[in-house]
Amino acid sequence: LAVAQDVRAVAGRGVAARVGDRPLGLGSTRWMRELGVDLAPLEALAAEHQRQGRTVSWLAELGDAAAPSLLALLAFGDTLKPTAAAAVRHLQRLGLRTVLVTGDQPGAAQAVALALGIDEVRAEVLPADKAAVIAGLRSESGSVAMVGDGVNDAPALAAADVGIAMANPGGGGTDVAMHAAGITLMRGDPALVAAAISISRHTTRKIRQNLFWAFVYNAVGLPLAAFGLLSPVFAGAAMALSSVSVLGNALLLKRWKPEEDR
Repeated sequence: LAVAQDVRAVAGRGVAARVGDRPLGLGSTRWMRELGVDLAPLEALAAEHQRQGRTVSWLAELGDAAAPSLLALLAFGDTLKPTAAAAVRHLQRLGLRTVLVTGDQPGAAQAVALALGIDEVRAEVLPADKAAVIAGLRSESGSVAMVGDGVNDAPALAAADVGIAMANPGGGGTDVAMHAAGITLMRGDPALVAAAISISRHTTRKIRQNLFWAFVYNAVGLPLAAFGLLSPVFAGAAMALSSVSVLGNALLLKRWKPEEDR
């Protein structure tokens, strides 16, 4: 294979390089149109690939003087993780609105959303615009959690109320995404997103319960002690009982298990 030289990434659009004496560009439909490439000869084929859920990239000879010319069409298909659909259903049962934010073309994004049952799609979003999408969702819905694992996701992970990054020892998940997020899932399993939210809600519920009981013990004990109606022995026992009950209630979290898919 010929060696590509002068390789450069064009953010959110594609990659350009020189192969031999030919300047080439491989990238998105948006970028090709910006460059003035005539896509008509392969547009019907591209539309068919997109209907099947594939992401389309175009290869063009950019030319230093002449107009860019189309060379080829490449179609890439995403393999959905086995637990992805169940994870989306679990999030929806938790009362959450699910939104797919992607740089892919609308056809491919809609196909993935349909297969997974995702509520809403925002397609052809440039990396720099993902954070703006998160800000818009926050103004519409309040709190927003963002799940991602790539460099392009880092600004959106930082902008969300809760950023959830995925780490995968076998590949997937970038350091910058994990540093930008507040939570890192140690496996690239979408089901862990719903599990993380569920255990967070259970933990918050336990904290509120413990605060309530601690307040009740003091609300009852302090007035009795102030009027001399509570002996030091009973006061000490009540304080110990308060600590034991709070600790015991917190330990009930050990009984929590991830919800099985229904």
